Amino acid sequence: MATTSKKRTKNSNKAESDNWYFLKILMYFILGTFWIKYNGYFVLPLGLLAGLLIAQKDRFAIDRKIEYAVLLIAALIGLATAAAALPI
Repeated sequence: MATTSKKRTKNSNKAESDNWYFLKILMYFILGTFWIKYNGYFVLPLGLLAGLLIAQKDRFAIDRKIEYAVLLIAALIGLATAAAALPI
């Protein structure tokens, strides 16, 4: 019986780490979409820069290549959706 309880503990830890992984990816995606605008022009991808700093200093690094890719895709999506909302 002791071995089955250890197996359950390992499975529950794996589920928590999967949830943590998904939460971090979601956080990077949301953060990457933030842009600063000045007089209607896109000036600075603030979320991308902040996300890069967080990814470099992250103590629980998942895989920095994945984090950078998610940030870059999110920044491009954020730019495209915000630019589509501007009047021409």
